[in-house]
Amino acid sequence: MASSQAAPGTVLITGTTSGVGLHATKALVDRGWRVVAANRDIHRAQKAAESLGLPSLSSRQLVHLHMDLGDLESVRKGVRDLFNLLDEPLDALVCNAAVYLPRLSKPRRSAQGFEISMATNHFGHFLLIQLLLDNLRRSFRPVWTGNSWGNEPPRVVILGTVTANYKELGGKIPIPAPADLGNLSGFEQGFLDPISMASGKRFKPGKAYKDSKLCNMITTQELHRRYKDSPILFSSLYPGCVANTKLFRNTPKIFQILFPWFQKLITGGFVSQSLAGQRVAQVVSDPEFGLSGVHWSWGNRQQKNRKQFSQELSDRATDPITAKLVWDFSMKFVGLR
Repeated sequence: MASSQAAPGTVLITGTTSGVGLHATKALVDRGWRVVAANRDIHRAQKAAESLGLPSLSSRQLVHLHMDLGDLESVRKGVRDLFNLLDEPLDALVCNAAVYLPRLSKPRRSAQGFEISMATNHFGHFLLIQLLLDNLRRSFRPVWTGNSWGNEPPRVVILGTVTANYKELGGKIPIPAPADLGNLSGFEQGFLDPISMASGKRFKPGKAYKDSKLCNMITTQELHRRYKDSPILFSSLYPGCVANTKLFRNTPKIFQILFPWFQKLITGGFVSQSLAGQRVAQVVSDPEFGLSGVHWSWGNRQQKNRKQFSQELSDRATDPITAKLVWDFSMKFVGLR
């Protein structure tokens, strides 16, 4: 084996019916990983996998697991089912699934009564991580360091977005508003009807998505702080603007047509689904990404063969006081405190 090359392992990835999650599944399977794909629609996930030439249901290398991240009871059942099918610990977890519903006129609610973007994108993943930490700690993925064998630490990887990072231009876009949790009064009031925003302010569906992704990035940083002595590495990434995925299927049709071209010709930020999937696979598996607390990026303007770097995050994502509050509220909402 080449210097610092790790063996493939077992990874759970959420949201693989299309887009980045589907192509990350392809990239990981191609690298020899065993992938457990968690989705609320297993049939749709299997059809999507087959469209990329991935293994059928009879294969051990790709396993489909039912899990609706918008329903905390479904997350719990999914984890129980996962433990029944695993014959070895997980080596990595990828929190990729997301809903984006920018045209809602009023909030849609999860099974537990929370606004659906926050419930799916943040609370569902937050609970999933908590339920899998002990299992991940037992991972032992071999790595050849050039002189001897060692083990590569397990990883939790969360998909972030430039629109939730106020340090970057994309995070300052004023329409509908930048990601901002305010003083968390919405969480403090219980985050149930009529409350629909973490800040307690008026519902804005596009901002609800951004706020949920900000919570994802806050969670990564807080996991790193709380478990810095654990073997698990915690990181997030922004693989570039994948402007033609089904994440945008609820936007106006004209937006779906023009947005990819705008990213290709004006901003230079466009990234193909395949390349984004490969970048996720790199963060999951490659030793050079073996750093905890990093938000990986390839920049907002894409260049051929550009290398990854650690992107600075805004205070809204890194402030430890806010992070502790988000953590404590999230623990309460998912029923762990």
